[in-house]
Amino acid sequence: MKILIDNPTQQSTPLPARGDSLSSLAICKSHWEDSPYFDGWKEYARNPYHPINNSSGIIQMALAENQLSLDLLENWLYTHPEASIWAEEGVSRFREIASYQDNLGLPACRTAIAMFMEEVGGRKAKFERDRIVLTAGAIAAHEVLTFCLADPGEAFLVPTPYYPGFDRDLKWRTGVELIPVHCSSCNDFQITIPALEAAYQQARARNITVKGLLIINPSNPLGTTMDTSTLRNLLSFVYEKNIHLVCDEIYSGSVFSHPKFTSIAEILATDKISQTDRVHIVYSLYKDLGLPDFQVGIIYSYNDTVVTAARRMSSFSMVSSQTQHLIASMLPDTEFVREYLAENSKRLRKRHEMFVSGLRVAGINCLNSNAGLFCWADLRHLLQSHDQEGEIRLWKIILKEIGLNVSPGSSCHCSEPGWFKFCFANMNDQTVQESLNRIQLFMESKK
Repeated sequence: MKILIDNPTQQSTPLPARGDSLSSLAICKSHWEDSPYFDGWKEYARNPYHPINNSSGIIQMALAENQLSLDLLENWLYTHPEASIWAEEGVSRFREIASYQDNLGLPACRTAIAMFMEEVGGRKAKFERDRIVLTAGAIAAHEVLTFCLADPGEAFLVPTPYYPGFDRDLKWRTGVELIPVHCSSCNDFQITIPALEAAYQQARARNITVKGLLIINPSNPLGTTMDTSTLRNLLSFVYEKNIHLVCDEIYSGSVFSHPKFTSIAEILATDKISQTDRVHIVYSLYKDLGLPDFQVGIIYSYNDTVVTAARRMSSFSMVSSQTQHLIASMLPDTEFVREYLAENSKRLRKRHEMFVSGLRVAGINCLNSNAGLFCWADLRHLLQSHDQEGEIRLWKIILKEIGLNVSPGSSCHCSEPGWFKFCFANMNDQTVQESLNRIQLFMESKK
């Protein structure tokens, strides 16, 4: 018998990569990240602004993150070390928290979140602990809920402009479609029933089954709240079409001026609506508490079957027990929560006024807004051509020449070129002023 021995000095040639060796999901091009929204983030990552080390770098103004009130949370933690299982005062609960927990989440955490949601909503509606499903962030909450409500190829109506990340977060793995409901600046982008009906009928004409309507209240990117009349009209529409209503309310605690925020839960309670099993709320602690990397997402559904299914799916994206313990310790402190919400609102209002007034001095107006961590700026007068190509050309100038990463309206599916979203709460006052100085210099050069 002849034994063949490989020559140890001869290097083997690697096999060429084969596309069919991976899943279709892994190699597909339809991840919806090919947009200016994600391209801007990549540019920022290559050249981030730093006041000392890189003063000419790109300032991140596409990140809706609240860093204005983190000191309030830090002060609470200093005075409540028992909230951490790593502190001496809290180590007695280490074994309990470190051990395996049911994927329903800690009962104390779900109770605390229900209380917090009631406080944010002005105590106008009750939230039941057992209807709360915890997920690792709002993205996971939206995806789980999408899996529960629709099959691949079915669709949700989404009023424009809407958060650019939805195209990736909701469509990529679920196979669900998003049908834009085009709103107009002539009425400050408010949702109208004729616009909803038009989008619904267009989907029907394409043989697409519409399973629900997804709204963001307060709006991202508009920074506006919906009034009770609009919410009631939306409820009537979904009941008439026999579809679901998904309400993203993750900015509900970030309202800084009138009119106040009204949750869909308040409408259901006030109107004593009995048919509620088609209404679902998505919430998180991302925006209102400024805790994005704590990854606490919430599904609140009035549908028992959805709650059961979502709990099963949430086992793939659980919130750590340590995080839940901290939340369960902090949020029941009613005095702290009320003081935090009031002070956070005051700081958001001050920062909003600072940035919007600075834009106004430079010759740029914004949509009147009362909530959120951003403003919707009207730059239509700066377009060389009033189309999407002209908007992208201006966006590239803002990104690469002025050095600001902002979101163009086309990435939010806005049908009117020239609107841009500027985030203003993820930086200190000095960086805000630097961004305004750059805008002022640019506007002066245009004159």
